[in-house]
Amino acid sequence: MKHFDAELHVKGTSLFMDDFPAQENLLYAAVLVSPASHGEIVSIEIEKAEAIQGVKTIITAKDIPGENQIGNIIMDEPLLAEDRVHFIGEPIAVVLADNPQTARNAVKAINLEIHELPHVTDPREAFAKGMLISPPRTFSLGDTSIAWDRCDVVVEGRADSGGQEHVYLETQGSVAIPLENNCIRIYAGTQGPTFVQKVTSRVLGIPMHKVEVDVGRLGGAFGGKEDQATPWAVMAALGVQITKQPVKIILNRNEDMTWTGKRHPYTSDFKLGLSNDEKILAFEVTYYQNGGAASDLSTAILERTLFHSTNAYYIPNVKATGICCRTNLPPNTAFRGFGAPQAMFVLESAIHKAAILMGIDTEQIQEKNLLNPGDGFPYGMIFEGDEIRRSWMKLNELYNPVKVREEIKEFNSVNILKKKGISFMPVCFGISFTNISLNQANALVHVYTDGSVGVSTGAVEMGQGVNSKIRQVAARTFSISIEKVKVESTNTTRAANTSPTAASSAADMNGNAVRIACSNILNRLLTLARKQLGVQEKDQVELRNETVTVNGIGTDLLWGKLVGKAYRDRISLSSQAHYATPGLYFDSSEEKGRPFAYHVTGTALTEVTLDRLRGTYSLDSVKIVHDCGTSINPLVDRGQIEGGLLQGIGWVTLEELKYSSETHELLSNSLATYKIPDIYFAPDEVQIEFLENLSENGGVFNSKAVGEPPFMYGIGTYFALLNALQECNSEIEPEYSTPLSAEKILMLLEQSPD
Repeated sequence: MKHFDAELHVKGTSLFMDDFPAQENLLYAAVLVSPASHGEIVSIEIEKAEAIQGVKTIITAKDIPGENQIGNIIMDEPLLAEDRVHFIGEPIAVVLADNPQTARNAVKAINLEIHELPHVTDPREAFAKGMLISPPRTFSLGDTSIAWDRCDVVVEGRADSGGQEHVYLETQGSVAIPLENNCIRIYAGTQGPTFVQKVTSRVLGIPMHKVEVDVGRLGGAFGGKEDQATPWAVMAALGVQITKQPVKIILNRNEDMTWTGKRHPYTSDFKLGLSNDEKILAFEVTYYQNGGAASDLSTAILERTLFHSTNAYYIPNVKATGICCRTNLPPNTAFRGFGAPQAMFVLESAIHKAAILMGIDTEQIQEKNLLNPGDGFPYGMIFEGDEIRRSWMKLNELYNPVKVREEIKEFNSVNILKKKGISFMPVCFGISFTNISLNQANALVHVYTDGSVGVSTGAVEMGQGVNSKIRQVAARTFSISIEKVKVESTNTTRAANTSPTAASSAADMNGNAVRIACSNILNRLLTLARKQLGVQEKDQVELRNETVTVNGIGTDLLWGKLVGKAYRDRISLSSQAHYATPGLYFDSSEEKGRPFAYHVTGTALTEVTLDRLRGTYSLDSVKIVHDCGTSINPLVDRGQIEGGLLQGIGWVTLEELKYSSETHELLSNSLATYKIPDIYFAPDEVQIEFLENLSENGGVFNSKAVGEPPFMYGIGTYFALLNALQECNSEIEPEYSTPLSAEKILMLLEQSPD
């Protein structure tokens, strides 16, 4: 059950992008970017920079042989700016030199003149000015217009969630090398090898089969390398095409943080209506998404926000509108949760505000409105399981929150300087790409004559353990030792037309493709075994623990011997297989369908202690009941839950993007000015209980995806802190805005009486 890269990481022998040995005649790239949020390019003078010894060439938009366009969903993002710039960090020119420092010095020597224009960074202002990336979309259920009259309690408000820097350990980078016949191989730090291949083909004006993209592993990604790894890989490939020499580009941390997009900040308006018995009857919400200067994946992320507008609750009347706003920030992009955390934060804020008005604990509203089997979502899908209520009940059974509340009440009654708070956070997250065409994967499996196995898929290992799970799938299907299985690098020549490793679906889709490919080979081997052993019935012969058995009794026909016999008999020991997630459909004209294979659910209970004098706090415990289905690898899944939880806590508490008030240049552009959670900030206690699996789902071997859903448990910390604040002063009216930093807490406490 171990994560097989862990030993290499500990020894320091894992190879990342900057570890590849330097190729002969390697050129290093540095990028000239816009220093202005918005403006017209008046002139670019490169002659002085070109004259620097060691500079090979300087590439601008006019040197691009194909289409100067790296857009994905909407074609609105040039690789290199031509006439205008739209955000600080927008690439304008690429310098190629014989060492990194010379390249960066040459960038500084370029004389760039920009006529600055007014810039917009607030999505509400952008909306008012008609600066939209795409038209607004609305998901609805029932009729909110007539539901308000039936509501006994109605609350309205605003909820703002901030952006978040990915802080992957390995910064953006790529190496490209020339091959014969004008072909190019790109070693890319990307979650989407096929997208890099496709865009490189577009920009260079060559067919995709001339572009090979290879990904060994990533030093973290969290969505930040789904689309935003593409420009750097394409720049390296463009450099190869122009110079016929290898090209390497590695961003330093400051460049990476300043130039690349973040989690989308949202500002939202909500209205929630309830009956006196705590049933939610109506919910209206408008999300203003800050997309940045280009679309990137903003429209898809906003769509997932709409899909998760009601989280784990059944609300009979819903109207959720999403507005994708264009601003002068770097294009914001995918981040763990992909728009769902922003949606869940808004609804939890509305519920919290309603609970204050009604004078009850928030969890009374939460529990009363949890999804039941057969309840419908605003997008037309029916909730099919009972896992969300079972997770809530299991949490109560294991951790007795009633007793915890009593203990907290007693603590708060006798402590003046410290107050405790508690919160529940239920989560319901849909698994699948909402772009239906992306829900497919393929695998290529070779069994070698010595019995070892090589597996190639489209999944990218970025620390989440997907390769460990894929190895387990192959070993389990063949019933052989996992040590006999190797997962190859992700390569577009072995796994073509792949979907990005995202949406928490890589293990599901690629694992199922591996299972099918291995089963194809296994069936051939068992047919041969029956012939060898003179057995007619199919179900009498099996492979168990590398031994062929007949009716459960072992024979002397072992795995290695069987494989060798198959080769001598000219039986194929290779298979390519394709898997497409079944049953998915969505009609965007009606905004209804079945976009998800299944839902992942769970509930978290968070306890905090707040120091009312200093505004500081401690995270006492987070206790989670989570549905992993039938976990393939509980150790990997537990690690993903812990990591997602802490990243979610960071988003709502510590991680704050600060910008200059005049130029809107990012100020929190280093790890000295941008604070992320560390081991000292982690909860004192984290307990994780896997929910017993009772139903079938679309995951491989009935497992469930685990990458993104745990992030949302972190939202519970925000509301636990708000509850502790109200223990200090019940008159505090919280502004629902993340992150809830110690500074914000101290300012709220100023409302507290002496």
